Amino acid sequence: LMPDRFANGDPSNDSHSGMLEKANRANLNGRHGGDIKGISNHLNYISDLGFTTLWINPLVENNNPEYSYHGYAITDFYKIDPRYGTNEDYVNLVSQAHNKNLKVVMDMVFNHCSIYHWFIEDLPFENWIHQFDEFTRSNFRASTIVDPHASDGDRDKMLTGWFDQHMADLDQRNGFLSDYLIQNTIWWIEYAGIDGIRVDTQPYSYKEFISDWAKAVFEEYPDFSIVGEAWLQEEAFTAYFQADADNPDGYNSHIPSVTDFPMRNVLNEAFNESNSWTGGLAKIYYVLAQDNIYPDAGNNLIFLDNHDLDRYYTSVKLDFRKWKMGVGALLTLRGIPSVYYGTELLMTGKEHDGHGHIRMDFPGGWVSDTRNAFEKAGRTEAEQKAYTYMKKLLNWRKTNEAVIKGTTKQFVPDGDTYVYFRCYPGKNVMVAMNNNENEMKALQTERFAECLEGYTWAENVITGEKVHYLDAITVAPKSILILELKK
Repeated sequence: LMPDRFANGDPSNDSHSGMLEKANRANLNGRHGGDIKGISNHLNYISDLGFTTLWINPLVENNNPEYSYHGYAITDFYKIDPRYGTNEDYVNLVSQAHNKNLKVVMDMVFNHCSIYHWFIEDLPFENWIHQFDEFTRSNFRASTIVDPHASDGDRDKMLTGWFDQHMADLDQRNGFLSDYLIQNTIWWIEYAGIDGIRVDTQPYSYKEFISDWAKAVFEEYPDFSIVGEAWLQEEAFTAYFQADADNPDGYNSHIPSVTDFPMRNVLNEAFNESNSWTGGLAKIYYVLAQDNIYPDAGNNLIFLDNHDLDRYYTSVKLDFRKWKMGVGALLTLRGIPSVYYGTELLMTGKEHDGHGHIRMDFPGGWVSDTRNAFEKAGRTEAEQKAYTYMKKLLNWRKTNEAVIKGTTKQFVPDGDTYVYFRCYPGKNVMVAMNNNENEMKALQTERFAECLEGYTWAENVITGEKVHYLDAITVAPKSILILELKK
């Protein structure tokens, strides 16, 4: 969740005398006042929905004159931004989350920081950052790190170019800087008791540093969780950045989990398309078919949207049926599902219109809001249907061994339908999709005998309806059917 846009629990800290940017909720790109207190006030909402972990966008100080709300232009790596609260408030939030069986993932940024950071304004070394005669932006081609044919110039521009004019690009080849970032990480783990870290823009930092950083963390905390943001469009590129990948150059990132953008892309496309050899539901099939390229695809972070992308409900053209198919797939496919705040309420927004549109305030997070969507009475009928659907699936998922740690068996898409199973001894789950706009589809279940053997009936996970004849299963138009198989 994006803390500035989730809930304002303490209006007294919205603006701060020592901070360059003051709160202005009327400005979509400004600070709105969400804070740590707002998150802690709504831990029950998050827990009741069925989530087990909180990933919060950076809370550390971002003392910048504008756009400071997003958190990725850090001015102090050791200090919580006072407009969110104090370091002690953050420690208390982690403790409160743990008391509700919620884990906390801290978002960390190693590639860049704000030009207003004290060690940028007074550089300890010339090679602390990448410097140019004139502003040079990254080409954002993370593929150059993997591409065996990449030019040196393209790869260098990817690594050394700045994200933006207010974000200085750090050079982790400087040993003092790399030590600083590693020590800062270990300090936060010790100090706050966090459970995991999300590494922002993993491919943009020098890969040798990322590997050394991860090894240092796991040397101290062998059971710690780390996910790297690897924003790449192809499976082979993404897999390169996961720990223990079989890379030709021998590189090992030691980052166990990576963001699965290829899966995100197809889940945003498949339900808007007609089925074909490579289109529609076949897109999901082909992404899964390449899982052998990952060291552990089950450890991929899968998602429908996030703070940088179109809201999912917008992506599926405000079609609730497609939204349910996407959420149903997200919560039954291999990988670790991640849900962006507000997806459960069908929040909309297009990235092309500006980031403020995909990072809107959660309704009810501010005292002045006209409604409170944290409560049932404050949700629209459509929002309540979405909320109930997601809550049902999330709470079922976290107790179902097949979808948590089972294997996947998929069957080639057949016309408008696509079926996969999550298999675990005695607890198989069947997932069937029908991408046809108007027609019910009957499944030829003899195809699935290897996964249905030994099971005599099933229960619809969403409706609770009993399916007594597994040889005759129909799937409604534009829908996903999730069946827990029974003996």
